[in-house]
Amino acid sequence: MNVKLRVLSAGVLFFMGGQALLAQKTKNDTVPKEKAIEEVVVLGYSKTATKASSTVSSVTVGSETIENRPNISVLNSIQGTAPGIVANSNSGSPGSGQFNILIRGISSLNASTDPLYVVDGLITSSSQFRNLNPADIDTFTILKDAQATSIYGNRAANGVVVITTKRGKYNSALKISYDALTSFSTYPKTDYNMSNGKQLLTIQNQYGGGFGSTLTQQEIDQWNIDTDWTKQFMRTGFSQQHNLSLSLGGENINNYTSLGYLESEGIIKSTDFKRFTLRNNLSGKSKNGRLNYGTIIGLGYSRRNQLDDETNTAINANVIQNPLFGSILSPTYVAPSPYSNGRDLFNAIGTDTAGNRPWILQDIINGGIRNQFTEISIAANANASYKVTDYLTIGNRTGIDYKEYERIFARAANGYLSLAVAAGQSAQYGGFEQFNTTKDLTFNSVTNVTFNKEFGDHNVTVSAYLDYNKIHWANNTQQQNGLNPLNWAFGAGTGYVPFNPATPNIYRPSATAQKVKAGTLGYFATLEYDYQNKYGLDAVVRRDGSYRFAPANKWETFWSVGLRWNIDKEAFMEGSGFEMLKLRASLGTSGNQNLTAPANNVNPLILLPTAYLDQYGSNTGYQNLPGYGLGNLGNTALRWEEVKQSNIGLDFNYKGVLTGSVDYYQKRTSRLFNNINVSGVTSVYTINGNNGILDNKGIEALLRYNAIRNENFKLSVFANAAYNSNKIVSMDKENLTGDVVDAIGGPASQFQLYPYLGVDPADGEQLFLDINGNVTKSPTANDRRLTGKSSNPKFTGGFGFNVDYKGFFLDTLFSFQQGGYIYDNLYSWVMDPFYAGNNINVSADLLNSWTPTNTGANLPSLNANNAGLEGSSDRFLFKSDFIRLKNISLGYNFTKSQLGNLPVRSIKLFVQAENIYTWSSWKGFDPEPITSYSLNVYPNPKTVSVGANIDF
Repeated sequence: MNVKLRVLSAGVLFFMGGQALLAQKTKNDTVPKEKAIEEVVVLGYSKTATKASSTVSSVTVGSETIENRPNISVLNSIQGTAPGIVANSNSGSPGSGQFNILIRGISSLNASTDPLYVVDGLITSSSQFRNLNPADIDTFTILKDAQATSIYGNRAANGVVVITTKRGKYNSALKISYDALTSFSTYPKTDYNMSNGKQLLTIQNQYGGGFGSTLTQQEIDQWNIDTDWTKQFMRTGFSQQHNLSLSLGGENINNYTSLGYLESEGIIKSTDFKRFTLRNNLSGKSKNGRLNYGTIIGLGYSRRNQLDDETNTAINANVIQNPLFGSILSPTYVAPSPYSNGRDLFNAIGTDTAGNRPWILQDIINGGIRNQFTEISIAANANASYKVTDYLTIGNRTGIDYKEYERIFARAANGYLSLAVAAGQSAQYGGFEQFNTTKDLTFNSVTNVTFNKEFGDHNVTVSAYLDYNKIHWANNTQQQNGLNPLNWAFGAGTGYVPFNPATPNIYRPSATAQKVKAGTLGYFATLEYDYQNKYGLDAVVRRDGSYRFAPANKWETFWSVGLRWNIDKEAFMEGSGFEMLKLRASLGTSGNQNLTAPANNVNPLILLPTAYLDQYGSNTGYQNLPGYGLGNLGNTALRWEEVKQSNIGLDFNYKGVLTGSVDYYQKRTSRLFNNINVSGVTSVYTINGNNGILDNKGIEALLRYNAIRNENFKLSVFANAAYNSNKIVSMDKENLTGDVVDAIGGPASQFQLYPYLGVDPADGEQLFLDINGNVTKSPTANDRRLTGKSSNPKFTGGFGFNVDYKGFFLDTLFSFQQGGYIYDNLYSWVMDPFYAGNNINVSADLLNSWTPTNTGANLPSLNANNAGLEGSSDRFLFKSDFIRLKNISLGYNFTKSQLGNLPVRSIKLFVQAENIYTWSSWKGFDPEPITSYSLNVYPNPKTVSVGANIDF
């Protein structure tokens, strides 16, 4: 807590007739069309059911919600759209992979909590989807309960997210669509009341430190520099995206092809993102309908420039190297840098950074540090099924998901930091350039045999599957130290200073490489039974094997069973008005083999590949002789985490006017991945193992009310909400040494702090409460107590309305979360006069600090003796509750009759806003990120867009 700023095709659910949370609608048509289409639920691996016969808990977000949004990743667009899923962006940097996606709470303390992602029927390693064009997505489905997820077995412990892309339709004419969107993004403001130039100088003068302490009050009053550093580090980001798609279909074949381009400027200077995508989806069938086949290929290329902090946690609290602090912490009495490059800056100030930090940060965003990522992605698969008899079908889907990432990072030859480091080494040349390349190939093949037959009132479907998954992952890094500014160019391989044996530690290049092969194999069977469309039973049993565990624990069995009762089909429900009233229940298990949470762009299946093996690595021994040391003490007893979940739910549709569902679930994770203490005789004090139990339970509900539906006017309102309670039930040994701990009986990542009571009016010292309930001015770590508070919100959801009137439409989406807490590090820094004394900007609130003549102040004395002890108190622990207007869209649909003889079918024009207003008591940039500390926040921007959709 006391962190100090360093002063240096599977699983798709289609909702029709208002059944979904965000029911699909066609805004190009102002007249509602009633279609008697039975809802279909596709649960994975070609397993389908009608909505009425489904036993699973799942929610789908349709293309109407996802498309035409200014978000690079589809994950940004689903916040507040469905109960039971928490989707938060921890960074507003364009193309960032810092997302927090939780389905029904945290299912693990140390292992990965990411859901399994399935795109067009195949498992993918993606967790950011920056190279997947949201305009190509047809549905985004969240599978939540055991009956829905256990079919995916070994990787479904945290839920499953299934994405299906758009397809053509049989017997359809050529349709050409063009979409364009232009957006302008601005940064949100903080409520820290930061000091202007004269205020900061006054605080420094009163504190007795910093530049202001060297000035007289008259000199302060006459000071005329007051820099708005937000204008130096931030900007209004411009973005544009263009999408062109073609679809058509004959009697036995159809096709969808799309081309997309996007470019986006970040709200912090020097950050941006560009993307190109190409997709082709082909489907076909034989004339007799027995053979069905399809091919899918999606290509993507993206390039982004981002700050070093995005992947370098070492500079999270570094005011010299992290430009995220530039707009807030730069002293406002300092003018912007007058130097055009880092060499001129270094020649002027040398290594004196104390009062020149904002100039160094300016040099960084002006090219002193370059951090560029490129990503090439190829997702391709082919599928076919053949109906051997009227009752027996065989099928296969095989494909690859290939991603190649390259990061080029450089401290520029003329960058200030390069020159400062070189001066410290007495080197003529500074800087370095690093190339990091990762190749990630996922191969997935699923083969199935399905038997389906009706026996009078009985319908039985039995299927058997074989699921093979193989990962090939490789990474290499090369670094050149020493760059000649005369001919160095970023990424060009020029200007490298040759290695000199006389100075072996200065210009020595380096190289590293890694390679991992990983795989899983699963075989499973499913059973579906229906009686008179009233009662149903679904069951799954799956056997999974993973390379990650010792032979004795390599295989695990997962299972689920689901039951339903279609109450509306009973005779006593005739005339009730219920088009559907279904009670369902499920119980089952799934597993988690991903031993640790992955970082950006890392496939979780390749992490800790040999955790059960003893590993030895080379090191330097006695008298610098080469030797070997124990790198990992293996544990052959290491096993899967197991999640057991029960669910009971009710789905309803009353006259097509009121639709929704309610679910209650309990989820228990046993055999938690956790460190196990062992004897230190081997110099290793812990090993990877299993111990502990974690519980999640909660309630979810969604509701849509179609209030008005006539030819000219449609109005519907919707809401969804979810409650989740998280508790650690057991653990072999607690570690309660930190300010954020996992304690038995409490939530995961619980704050452990002592209470802050305010200011002693007698002397301006801070007051705290010790462990015995006594007031103290000198608390210790032993005075901390468990607060029951964590960063994870207990309540999440969204609400809004949709209005259509004679072609005009107005759609809104609000999102909310409640019950989480974040320690606001940035606020603690700007309320600390110590930083003012080190020429860092602070809040003007400090002008109202305690003095002998201002004894009623609620802020301690600028020179309080116990300053700094508040770091392990709850003084800066705040709620992260918010209600956010996530999206609002206003537009008009031109009908074909209005367009007359124009060669277009329809035109839609609209204006929309994203993240436009947030109601919250949080003082910082953004309460959305779910994190214990508000370190290193790239704000999620406010975005206003104008766009058009044209169909030819």
